[in-house]
Amino acid sequence: MTSPANLARSWALTFSSEAETLRLADDIAGIVKSGDLVALSGDLGAGKSTFARALIRRLADDETLEAPSPTFTLMQAYDTPRGRVLHADLYRIKDSGELVELGLAEALEDAIGLVEWPDRGGDMLDTASRLDIVLELEPDAGDETRRITLIPGPSWADRLGLTLGARRLLDAAGWGNASRIHMLGDASTRAYERLRRPDGETAVLMISPPRADGPPVRGGKPYSAIARLAERVDAFVAIDKGLRALDLSAPGIIASDLVNGLLLIEDLGSGTVLDENGPVPERYEVAIEALAVLHARPLPTILPVAEGREHVIPDFDLEALTIETELLLDWYAPHIAGVALPAIARAEFARAWAPLFDILAEGPRTWALRDFHSPNLIWLPERKGVARIGIIDFQDAVIGHPAYDVVSLGQDARVDVPPALELKLLSRYATLRRAQDPHFDLGSFATAYAILGAQRNTKILGIFARLDKRDGKPAYLRHLPRIEAYLRRDLQHPALSGLKAWYETHLPRLFQGA
Repeated sequence: MTSPANLARSWALTFSSEAETLRLADDIAGIVKSGDLVALSGDLGAGKSTFARALIRRLADDETLEAPSPTFTLMQAYDTPRGRVLHADLYRIKDSGELVELGLAEALEDAIGLVEWPDRGGDMLDTASRLDIVLELEPDAGDETRRITLIPGPSWADRLGLTLGARRLLDAAGWGNASRIHMLGDASTRAYERLRRPDGETAVLMISPPRADGPPVRGGKPYSAIARLAERVDAFVAIDKGLRALDLSAPGIIASDLVNGLLLIEDLGSGTVLDENGPVPERYEVAIEALAVLHARPLPTILPVAEGREHVIPDFDLEALTIETELLLDWYAPHIAGVALPAIARAEFARAWAPLFDILAEGPRTWALRDFHSPNLIWLPERKGVARIGIIDFQDAVIGHPAYDVVSLGQDARVDVPPALELKLLSRYATLRRAQDPHFDLGSFATAYAILGAQRNTKILGIFARLDKRDGKPAYLRHLPRIEAYLRRDLQHPALSGLKAWYETHLPRLFQGA
């Protein structure tokens, strides 16, 4: 049975129609995962089987699936795109011992469990991944009115609160009747859904709950704080408003729940700056022009979020630059290169970077969006000028050197940017910047570009190795040869000769077969 502690975290909902109950099933289907147990109890005729059938149909992505109640068969299994679903009805069970003979516990392993009359299962069904849903009739309020109580186990509480918050946000914004389609994400912890109204209008739901602090790694602070990663959705809202004020194409914000980290934003579509052959030069040139526009004027470091709420853009300082490069030592070196670096090698690594970071500290400062590359750029051919580039990922923006985002584009981590195109982009950027500022120094900028290229590619090698080793996402390893090639290119700059010597000594793998 559900513990009193969980009862304190329950949600009570009142629905006046079956359609609302079915919509709740749809929402639960969006967050349920293998190993979860959804326990349905309550009054006879309150809609447990209707709820279960709707949940199964959504998981199976088949609205015509019959999914009969297993009242007589006791258990029914379904293979779905989301994994195996086991639907059990324990109404006819008289003793929990019968469930041992039935093999219910074994059948629920590695499945999405959906159990009606769960009280007949006793302690066998007690689990941290259990969500109790109690459906009760409210005859005095109307034949179709139901009171539904949601009681989450520990592994359900946060995601259930988030999905109920999303439902409230969509209903309040007039998007409650929209269909919701999960969009493929990237390496981040954010999630996105494309919403489509019956009339065809679309929007995007961004789900970005407050970042939980990781373990302290230095000075009592977690990595995210040291690397100046955004911890709340406030950063996205603030930078979004700032970019739109400059007539750049960031998505409009339709509605927000800043506490839960939920944003309903404009759908900029799926146009890309790539084609089947890779980067489309004309589109990359518009993107570099957008950066020149961004860098052409002084920009504030404090931006409004909402009334009485501001976001201070953090400085991309020595501490942040350093800890990002160290990802290579902690993940790429041991996991990819097979090298255990001694303390003296790590100290030499820090000494090689120190004068390079000093050069950056003396340079100009502006907004560095940090992820200005193909996955985050949308091609909008119906718009004019630099507004043809939609920008969708910038919540980790910092105050840094303007060369950072130019590197992000010119050395795109996800797609090969030919050296000739990279040089063309740099030339176009320099031409525009000189027109804006006669004192623009191309030589100094090129040095900063090489330094930040080496810094960024060093970081990404570490991140992609970590995604494989720690997070079980090996797909990112296919990008390593490209990023290694970019790094070798950056290390050819004379200012980086000392750093290049360190790589040649301690990570010769980078130069083998180059």
